[in-house]
Amino acid sequence: MPIKKAANVSKVTKAVKAVKPVVQKSTGLTLQLVDIQGKPAGTLSLSKDMFGQKPNSKLLAQAYRVYFAKDNQRMAHTKTRGEVRGGGKKPHRQKGTGRARAGSIRSPLWVGGGTTFGPRYHVKTITLPQKIKQKSLALALSQKAKDGNIKVVSSLEGVTPKTKVIAGLFSKLGLSGKTLLVISAKNKNVSLSVRNLPNLTIETVQNLNSYKVLKNTNLIFSKEAVVKLK
Repeated sequence: MPIKKAANVSKVTKAVKAVKPVVQKSTGLTLQLVDIQGKPAGTLSLSKDMFGQKPNSKLLAQAYRVYFAKDNQRMAHTKTRGEVRGGGKKPHRQKGTGRARAGSIRSPLWVGGGTTFGPRYHVKTITLPQKIKQKSLALALSQKAKDGNIKVVSSLEGVTPKTKVIAGLFSKLGLSGKTLLVISAKNKNVSLSVRNLPNLTIETVQNLNSYKVLKNTNLIFSKEAVVKLK
């Protein structure tokens, strides 16, 4: 029995040695990390799949049109004469009153009547395949990375809920224009810190899409959010 155990151990040892360790290759895409004070805090390797895509303007334009149409729904709604309440009875007799020959108070000619050719509520059901959504997001992020409009903050999600801290960070980074702040998950402290800052919106990485990326000039990621982008 001891001899068999020794043989089994030797087989396992050989099998373990045969398995080569997985070495992740560098993509060549690196970005400067900054801390909450805006000081350099090392570098971060970016995913080539999300930040190193070749430009594809047609696919990106297609995705942008779909997201734009869904974001700008026609919400105004007016009632036609068939939807206005009342008007079941003829308002007055046909002849002898000296007034117009009206048949219903719901007529567009009457005050309180229906509206002719008014705006109508309409929901657009344009959708994109999941693969095109992911591809368009990668294209938008790659374009922002190429333009140098992406910043990554290492200790952002642990910030105290004070607007002064985030405002000081933005001033040191020299950001101008619309800015999108991307975090890994909902964070009450971060939301409280940025809610009074103009030209700034906050979004979780799960809800990020190419339209939100493209309509903002600058992107600020927390380190945890960048790790989730794969």
